[in-house]
Amino acid sequence: MTDPLSFATTEVTGLIADDAEEWDRTGLLPVDLLRKLGSDGRLCAQVPVGYGGWGLNSASNGAYTAHVGGLCSSLRSVMTSQGMAAWTVERFGTAEQRSVFLPLLTGGELAAVGFSERGAGSDLAAMSTRVRREGDTVVLDGHKVWVTAAHYADLLVLFGMFEEEGDPEGQEGGAVAVVVPSATRGVGVERVPEPLGCRAAGHAHISLDEVRVPLTHVLGGTALPLPLLVTTALAYGRMSVAWGSVGILRGCLTAAARHAAAREQFGVPLGEHQLVARHLAELLVAEQTATRVCEHAARCWDEGSPDQVMATVLAKHISAGNAARGAATAVQVLASAGAADSHLVARAYRDAKLMEIIEGSNEICQLMLARHVLGSAA
Repeated sequence: MTDPLSFATTEVTGLIADDAEEWDRTGLLPVDLLRKLGSDGRLCAQVPVGYGGWGLNSASNGAYTAHVGGLCSSLRSVMTSQGMAAWTVERFGTAEQRSVFLPLLTGGELAAVGFSERGAGSDLAAMSTRVRREGDTVVLDGHKVWVTAAHYADLLVLFGMFEEEGDPEGQEGGAVAVVVPSATRGVGVERVPEPLGCRAAGHAHISLDEVRVPLTHVLGGTALPLPLLVTTALAYGRMSVAWGSVGILRGCLTAAARHAAAREQFGVPLGEHQLVARHLAELLVAEQTATRVCEHAARCWDEGSPDQVMATVLAKHISAGNAARGAATAVQVLASAGAADSHLVARAYRDAKLMEIIEGSNEICQLMLARHVLGSAA
């Protein structure tokens, strides 16, 4: 069989071609393209082969994610969403739930994962969405904001605080992840009209008004500690964003290098001017640094290292920050040539800024890293 990573990267390049600019301008990805990619497991390629995925390890999946991220961050964001949904099902679902939901996610159904709320962004303990049990069903009430890919999603993996029957206050610290078909009565999806970056990623707000689904849609069938549930689910997203940021840097480096080699100023190629050459060197350093820290985190995942969580946070923090600064540098090198909206480096400039916010802002990542240092010292 053809190497799955090589096949996936080659084919997705052909499918995207030069369409990313148009998708950014219109704010929409072709749904038939998403279903084509999804139906062959390429939106969540780390899912085991037995469930219809590609069975890629973290390192190979990261290389694939970076490749897509260098072509179109909006498509990569949908991949991140699909992968997070699959990862959550895989880690917390029962054997029966995995056998039901994972083949849907590798068979063309599209998914989104809802954490954040208006009053609970990074502070997920303030989550107000409630999931109460009524017999063999659960009822969801609440709202989620800025849910990536929700505009396209058939399935929503939603997080909320769990309330058992006869316990209206809810279990202390108990949270659940529930798989909710987006067509379920009481689900409202309102698209974010003009996001700063990843404009075609289908960001949307979700309202939940007496949304009823079977109890079998609660992953694992029971409440879990909120930090365990959220941290595990977010870990996949952070890795995907980190590798996607590597892709942004690679795209910017290529665009800046080509422009600096071809554009002449004062009788010599732009890249021969020392200050411009410095920009190119800084872009290379940023890309290489992000790549190495992502490779380290991927090894931690694949080896089951106890450092996996912190390595992932570190990779996300460094890669996202480098991408934001690197994209700004690329725009500086291309100047007016890269200032046209939806040009690769203009997209990167907007998209990379969101990478510093989603799946844990720079500040949250720094706090987590500092606590790790303090914990190690203690």
